[in-house]
Parts: sequence; C-alpha cells; structure tokens
Amino acid sequence: MKNENKIQYIYGIADNALILGQRLSELCGHGPNLETDIALTNMALDLLGQTRSYYQYVAELSGEGKTEDDIAFLRTERQYKNVLLVEQPNKHFGYVITRQFLFDIFHLLLLEKLQNSEDERLAAIAKKGIKEVSYHQRFSSDWIKRLGDGTKESHQKVQEAVDDLWTFTDELFHSTEEDQIALDHKIGVDTIELKEKYYQKVKEILEEATLSIPETKWFQKGGKQGIHSEHMGYLLSDLQYMQRTYPNMKW
Repeated sequence: MKNENKIQYIYGIADNALILGQRLSELCGHGPNLETDIALTNMALDLLGQTRSYYQYVAELSGEGKTEDDIAFLRTERQYKNVLLVEQPNKHFGYVITRQFLFDIFHLLLLEKLQNSEDERLAAIAKKGIKEVSYHQRFSSDWIKRLGDGTKESHQKVQEAVDDLWTFTDELFHSTEEDQIALDHKIGVDTIELKEKYYQKVKEILEEATLSIPETKWFQKGGKQGIHSEHMGYLLSDLQYMQRTYPNMKW
C-alpha cells in the first residue's frame, strides 16, 4: 500500500477526532454544571490526544519533514476528510450531546475493528483509544436518556437535535477509494459492516430515552471528499488562527 493512500485513509479517521475535539473545546467554561463542563473538556483532550498519535504517524509517512502541528493547522478546508456530523455547531447542550452520541456509537465500533489492523501503529492507537471512547459513549448515552426522558423542554430540544443531525449519520458508512485500498491491504475497517449494528444500538438507546427515530431517507454527505458545510470555515478560522497569524510560532 502506498504511503499516500495510507495517509489519506488516516485523515479519514483522525480528522473526525480533531474537529469534534475542537467543537468540544469551545465549550470549556460553558457547561451546564461544573462536573459536566470538566467531562466535556476531558473528552476534547482525549480526542485531541488521539489526533496527535494519528498525525505523528502521518508526519513520518509523508517523509517531508512535517510535524503534527503542520498537519493540524496548515491544511486548507478541502484537505480535511472529516464527516459533516462532527463539524456541526454547538447550538445548545442537547444538540452537543446528540452530536456526541451519534458519533460515539460509531467511533467505538470503528476502534474495536481497527485494533485488529495489520498496521501495528494503527492497531496500537485504536487499542489505546478504546478505553477513552467507551467512556465517551457511556457519557453521551446516559445524557441522551436523561434529556429524552426528562422534562418536556429537554425532551423537545433533544428530539429536535436528533431530527436535525440524523441526516448526517449515513455518511459514517460511506466507503472512499482510500477506505477500500486500506481494506484490501487488511489495514482498514469495512465500515459498511458496522452499519446495521450501529443503527440497532442507536435505536435501542433512543427508544429507552422515549425519543422517536427519524423516518427520513435523505442524507447529506461530502465531508469525506473534503466538501464541507458552511460551519467548517468558521471552525478552521479559530483552530488555525495562531499558526496563520504567527507562522512557526513556538511556545
């Protein structure tokens, strides 16, 4: 497998962690209570830590003298391969939890398969990340149940979030050319095989939370090909500000 194909495959995984970590970091100091605020911040740190491991590997594979910082901060919007789900904005707490929940279920399934990769580096990153993402899934699932089966207002807000974000879930299972190449070389994960288990798990938890499953069959896509929503540009302007304004700055 060519290094460039492997790099693009890793971007498809790592960029999800980076962008969702950035979204969660925006909430530092804005949680509904101290415990939840700290939990969301720690989850952001978990995701950014996973991102560092992926990007360090990419930097080595590129052979161009790049660093993890170059990869995180100096790419253009079209070069990020994250799914559209993770770049959606922090509209309110219920929206944040729903976005996290819909991604966490997929993320854990992915890492459980990725730990069996014949690429030892990717397998090691996945094994390390499983413990963290297992907690993320428990956290977001518990909050979905509390909000869905809580007050009339909390139920309404989280149901609206589910209805809005559901359209981004199918993209999690779209297979790109790099995904297929990685799978053929026994390095990657066949995400299509995860789809049935994903929706079954999501359905079980939403039903327990007294939330309705959206009936829409229309889904959005494009993030994996670098075609993002209008929110991505604003996110990157914050994420990349220091490096763009003060190139090569060191602490």
